[in-house]
This record gives sequence, C-alpha cells and structure tokens, in this order.
Amino acid sequence: MKRWILLFFLPLLLHGEDLFLKSRLSSLDPLSVSEHLAFYELYSDTEEGHKALSQAWHLLSGGKVHKSGAQVTLPVFDIQSVISLVTRQNFEKPVKLSSVQLNAIEDLGGRLANRFLKGHQIWTREQLRSLQPHEIDLSRGLLIEQFNENIEDIRQYEAGLDLIALQILARLPQNSSPEDYIREINRFIFQEMKFRFPPHSLYAKDIDLYTFLPSVMDSREGVCLGVSILYLCLAQRMGLPLEIITPPGHIYVRYRKGLQVINIETTARGINLPTDTYLGIDTRRLDERNMKEVIGMAYFNQASVAWGQKDHQKAVELYEKARLYVGEEDPLISFFLGLNYLFVGKKKEGKALLEMLKGSTYDWAVSPETVPEDYLEGRVDIEGLRAVFLHVDEKRESIIEKQKNLQKVLKKYPRFRAGILQLAVTWLQLGRHHEAQQTLELHHQIDPTNCIVEYYLSILSLQRLDYNKAWHHVRIAEKILESRQHKCKALRGLCNHLRRISPEPSA
Repeated sequence: MKRWILLFFLPLLLHGEDLFLKSRLSSLDPLSVSEHLAFYELYSDTEEGHKALSQAWHLLSGGKVHKSGAQVTLPVFDIQSVISLVTRQNFEKPVKLSSVQLNAIEDLGGRLANRFLKGHQIWTREQLRSLQPHEIDLSRGLLIEQFNENIEDIRQYEAGLDLIALQILARLPQNSSPEDYIREINRFIFQEMKFRFPPHSLYAKDIDLYTFLPSVMDSREGVCLGVSILYLCLAQRMGLPLEIITPPGHIYVRYRKGLQVINIETTARGINLPTDTYLGIDTRRLDERNMKEVIGMAYFNQASVAWGQKDHQKAVELYEKARLYVGEEDPLISFFLGLNYLFVGKKKEGKALLEMLKGSTYDWAVSPETVPEDYLEGRVDIEGLRAVFLHVDEKRESIIEKQKNLQKVLKKYPRFRAGILQLAVTWLQLGRHHEAQQTLELHHQIDPTNCIVEYYLSILSLQRLDYNKAWHHVRIAEKILESRQHKCKALRGLCNHLRRISPEPSA
C-alpha cells in the first residue's frame, strides 16, 4: 500500500520541484549576472540552471554579436572557473583561468572602451614609459610593472576587471548619464562586492598590500589609492572620464563637466563630499594628476613602507621608479628622494635635490617647506631629519619615543623649525596642550610665517581664555593666507566663533 502511495505522489513531488526552480529563477534580478551564475552553481544539472547561465552570458555580452557576425553563444569549455571569478567571496582563494577561458572573456570585453587605447596594445615597460598620459591603459600599465611583464598574470587580473565592468554595464541602458554610471559603479563595488577601507592597524604596516591592484582585487580591501586605482580602471573600460585629485596625503577621483562636479570618495563608499572638505589651513588648492602619474604614485606608497621600516636603500629605488612616471620636476618626489639619498650616504645627490627646493613653497601649499633650507643652512643634521620623519602608530609608546628623539635633536639644533612643529604635534597627541602651546610659541618667535603654527596657537589661546592672544594669531594667519590667495573655511569658522565670545580688539 505504501508503495502505491509513493508512486502516486512521486509525479507531484517532481512537479513541485520543477515549480520551485522556475519560481526561484523568475525571482532573480533580471539584470544581475552574479545572481544568475550563483543559481547555475546550485542547479547546474537542471534546465532552469542552464537558462540562468544563458541569461548571465547574454548580460555579459551586452546583447552584441560576435566579431564574426554570429550571436555570442555559451562557451564550450568548463565554465566553473569563470563563475567562481564572479561569485567568490573575499576570503576564498582567487581562481586561475585557462587560456581558452581568458580568450572568451577578452572576446566579451572587446566592446570596452579601454580596448581603443594605445596603452592596451603594449606588454613591456619600455613601451609603457614612452606613452603619453592620455594613451595609458591604467590596468595594463600597473600590471606590467607589478608582474614584471608576465603576460599570463596580466591577463588573469584584466579578465577579472573585464567581468566587473561587464556586470556593471549589464545594468545600465545605452542612454545612461555619467551620474548613472557613477551610481552603479558605487553600488556594485561597495555594496555587492563589498570593497572596504582596511583597519589602520593593518594598512599602516603594509600599505603597499592595499595599494597595488592585484592585492586590492584579491582581498577587496584598499587604501584611498588602491580603491581609486580600481575605480579608474573600471571607468576607463566604460568610457567614463574621471579626474584624479590628490590633496596632501590623499587621493580621490571626480567627474567634472562645466560647473557640475561629482567628487567620489573611495574611502567612504563613493559618497560625494563638498570640495572644500579637502582644503585645509595649509592646502589652498587641489592637485590634479594624470594616468601616468598614478602608476608612479603606487611606487610612492610602497616607498613609504620601506622608509617606515628604515630600509632607505629600497625607498630610494622605489622613489626613483616613481620619478619615471611622475616626472623629475615633481617637488614632493624630489624632496623625499633627496632625504633618502642623505640617509643612504649619497650626500651629493641629496643636497642637489634639496637645493632646488630651498626656500620654495609647494604650489598647493600656503607655507614654505622649511626642511631643505634648515638642513642646507646647518640648522639640523641627517640624524635630526630622521627624527622628524620617525614613524608613529596609534600606540602611546611610539609617540613618546618620537618625542624623546626630537627633544634630543632640538637640544643640539634649537632653531630646527620642522623639529619644533613635530614636537608640538606629539604634545597635542598626548593631550598636553600647555606644553604644545609653549613649543609653538618658540616656533612663532623663530618664524612667524607658518600658517599651521599660528592657527594652532589661536585655538590653544582660545582654550585658555586668552582672547587677545587668540585674535593676534588669527590675524597673522589671515595675512599669511591672503598672501597666497587662500580663503580657508576652517579659519573663517574660528574667526566667527571668536567674535561670538569676544569682541575683536581694535588696532
């Protein structure tokens, strides 16, 4: 009897499973490649699974025809590795594609905009360095450097970028605006793929791991430069023109057309921050970089890691590589390279670079860079320079260690301005505001032309209710900023606050 009951209900059970799969398939986002491929992974031996795979491949192809004239069809090879490239989580090991699989993805990506750049046709450093900035295919250039011209490794990561770009394009109609592109890129990489800014304790030690394109793609974690590079590589594939903006110690990308400006803050999931957010008391304008310079900036970040580890020879090598792309005229590269030349005993080369910067002010800055002048004038020695740039982490012990080193240097060289300012910063980090104010007053007596010093002195005087002195330093800061045609939002806010609590003293 039980046997007959089972035979009776078996067609219903099978039919129910068929309805379940059809229902699940119909509930998928019709424009989501990853959802269809994940469905195929679960139900690869069913008719619905193959329909999902067919739809995913159709989305990736953009409904276009093959260059031979035929419709793009499903590949005849094992597609599991390609699926894993799309659906894997960040903790899973990256997959490696065969040459046949790579060819299929490259064929799908033939319509991407970066294919029409001269930089996409090259495979060597020599060819890369001969290109003009507008000819650079950023991903190809970075991967040539990263993998030492290994074509196989380059193609692996470019395939991953192609698939990301194709998935984003699958959700965009042909008449999409730049705002639509930006919105969809943000949604995909920050929400669906969950790219994140790493914890400080990780990136402070290994910032290069969160800068270079392959490691950023593998871990889905990156610092501002790492995620901005990913963003630019995708934008190039989609023909979205973006500008590369570098406030001091930072980088972000933006779209601009006429008066319309969309800032894309890659450390905060692509939100559009006001431009004046990136300006500071000593930052009067924002530098714009080109694609070729971005390749050099990756080496710049890596050099900072070597410097932090006191491997100055390696830092020199990396800064020299950065100069090949950023240019010998870049003052920041020249400054850091010059210092590291001194640290490895190349005094002649180091002095030559610092001599070019003596008494100069970076174009984006308000106050002059004083380190070259102080060193060349004998106000500090090489060990004193080391102390100023000593790495500090979030631990109190590292701040105290740097402070002791600076105090020792200043005992010998009491007029070393950068040393005095850095000593004041360590007091502020330790919450010792009285000592910080005393130290900054010393800098003010030696050199009253540093806007940061005058700004901090005004705030510290305000905290101690010494309003006249606060106004005195505010006025000095204002004059310094006016001489560089800079209107600082932070300084205006400080003035307004002072006016509310204390009348402005008469001349």
